Amino acid sequence: MTLGTLFIIAAPSGAGKTTLVRAITRRLPNIRVSVSHTTRPQRSREEDGVNYHFVDDLAFARMVEAEAFLEHAEVFGHHYGTSAQWVEEQLASGTDVILEIDWQGAQQVRARMPRSVSVFILPPSLEALHERLNRRNQDEPEVIARRLAEAKVEMSHCQEFDYVVINQYFQHALRDLATIIRAVRLSYPVQAQSHHRLLEGLVG
Repeated sequence: MTLGTLFIIAAPSGAGKTTLVRAITRRLPNIRVSVSHTTRPQRSREEDGVNYHFVDDLAFARMVEAEAFLEHAEVFGHHYGTSAQWVEEQLASGTDVILEIDWQGAQQVRARMPRSVSVFILPPSLEALHERLNRRNQDEPEVIARRLAEAKVEMSHCQEFDYVVINQYFQHALRDLATIIRAVRLSYPVQAQSHHRLLEGLVG
């Protein structure tokens, strides 16, 4: 059976990562997004189990102690974690998985799963990022200022990733992200799994 590929996608808040990921799952078959556990309060339009698995601090701490997370991190005072069991089950079934995580989580995952493929989404400028954060109308001005300061730190880690996509024009960024995923699916290791008998018969 062909194993799925784990795609790590990171970006500063407001760069458009979630919108791109949502669109890519509609465009490409056989790819799913991991739903993280978080201690962050649930927002009005969010659904438990769809946007996040919302848990309290004690439940999250117990999962950390049980080593239930592939990665976990604290972001803006809240904890986020990825279920190791769910990811491993999806990959074993041949399904590609996308992790929407920060650069700290990406470091943890790459250390545990070096065959994962990482992509960093960048905004076209800090000004554009500021405008997008304001346009979301989700945070107070002081929170937006803190997110911008944190974004500079986050973006300095983009060089650690395999690929970088600049989200200036959404459709162009979506095309670039789809190209990366398709290219990975055409790589020799993946093709060797998918077409083992063919390749064995052709090249031995």
